[in-house]
Amino acid sequence: MTAPLLEARDLMKSYGGRPAVGGVTLALAPGEIFGLLGPNGAGKTTTVSMLCGLLPPDSGTVLVGGRAISGDADPAKRQIGLVPQEIALYDELSALANLRFFGALYGLGGAALESAIGSALELVGLADRARDLVKTMSGGMKRRLNLAGALLHDPAVLLLDEPTVGVDPQSRNAIFDNLEELRRRGKALLYTTHYMEEAERLCDRIAIVDSGRVIAEGTLRELLRMLPASNRLRVEVEGAADLPLAELNGLPGVAEEAEASFEDGRLTVSLTDLSIGTAAVLGWLTAHGATPGHLASERGNLEAVFLHMTGRRLRDA
Repeated sequence: MTAPLLEARDLMKSYGGRPAVGGVTLALAPGEIFGLLGPNGAGKTTTVSMLCGLLPPDSGTVLVGGRAISGDADPAKRQIGLVPQEIALYDELSALANLRFFGALYGLGGAALESAIGSALELVGLADRARDLVKTMSGGMKRRLNLAGALLHDPAVLLLDEPTVGVDPQSRNAIFDNLEELRRRGKALLYTTHYMEEAERLCDRIAIVDSGRVIAEGTLRELLRMLPASNRLRVEVEGAADLPLAELNGLPGVAEEAEASFEDGRLTVSLTDLSIGTAAVLGWLTAHGATPGHLASERGNLEAVFLHMTGRRLRDA
């Protein structure tokens, strides 16, 4: 297994005796996007702040390249790039002037800085807007410029805290393309979001966080396996008025104690295996003199996993 570029071990942080982060442990490998998915207030930003060294943990350890970070001036922190939730740009300066300023903070200058700026602007698709004032740019462009600023010192690890808040779909897709390219280049990316669709599309592994704790972690497939039933099948039925739904529980591919209903000529049933369960249900309907018609299926999602783990919906938490 590839050694992680960034690790967090049992990070804890409280404010006024109230826990904000309670024992977060995670590891980022080269060439992967690791998602922190959770509602607002779940502790995602506090976790990111501790990972990049902006906020000291009450306890726990952050390691970069296998070595614990120690102090504000630890050179290991230069391997980390941060894209904060709040846009960190000067509106009255041009994109180029902003990046020159941030590059100087990293200790870059001369031809090396100009080359880094050119590469970053090219990646985020803003090379033609380099001399435009930031205040003339859209929210999506500002988000992409924020990303460019975090890349100037060529970090191995990139921490992105809700980087698509308030942007239009086109800009969101452009940011996704940028991040997927950085993954191909071998960067390790931590991506926080409360949008399950983003986590499902982007992330190789996902940690679901709630009230400062990781309540589940794994690939999307692994997380969906935590559901009692990972799919739901809907079948329009003709020629059946009274079906013995309890019999569905014994069919292959159907969830134990399956949630099944038959209303307005439509059968709905929970499945653990879509292909096996669908064939079994259709055969069962035919055996009971019913004629299956149009059918549709939907798989479980991260919203359903969060609801299963917490009893609350992700949006309502």
